Amino acid sequence: MKVTVLKYTGEDTGRTIELPEDIFGLEPNDHAIYLDVKQYLANQRQGTHKSKERADIAASTRKIKKQKGTGTARAGSMKSPLFKGGGRVFGPKPRDYSFKLNKKLKRLARKSALSYKAAEKNVTVVEDFDFDAPKTKNYLKMLADLSLADKKTLLILEKNNKNILLSGRNVKRANILTADQLHTYHLLHADSLIFSESSIDQLNSTLN
Repeated sequence: MKVTVLKYTGEDTGRTIELPEDIFGLEPNDHAIYLDVKQYLANQRQGTHKSKERADIAASTRKIKKQKGTGTARAGSMKSPLFKGGGRVFGPKPRDYSFKLNKKLKRLARKSALSYKAAEKNVTVVEDFDFDAPKTKNYLKMLADLSLADKKTLLILEKNNKNILLSGRNVKRANILTADQLHTYHLLHADSLIFSESSIDQLNSTLN
């Protein structure tokens, strides 16, 4: 799959780049995508939620009324979930929500997400660039020149670039990652993907 290489100013360089068919041209696997996104979201959960059950309540254990003859249900403790201030029944407890996925499945999920974006023509490749200084207006101008100012964008670089990262970190609906940090969730969350030219090779070595 050939894509035109643009300058970050939006101008055509007159060159094209061949996107790897085994990354951008696969038949997407929706279930692999689902599992990878599910794992990512599960890993974000702290799992520190906890409610007090009757064993955790600080209250007297005195039997509050006699067993029989009251005309109401028997009650043995103020800690009972039936009373105000009592413990909760089957409440949440601290737990780890993370789960394991095989590397091959995670690679397949990322390739499937990239293939979706490529099929939808939402992949842009720009010539490697840098800003002279970290300025947000430089990043905004780049998005405007690429006609992506009104979209959620994800810029993928080969390696960390301080000037670009600082320029884009405050831009609403814009995200910047390196090729080895890329995740299926990030790919699906963005409307349009912007690849630096050198990041394609890095992505190829990461996923293959």
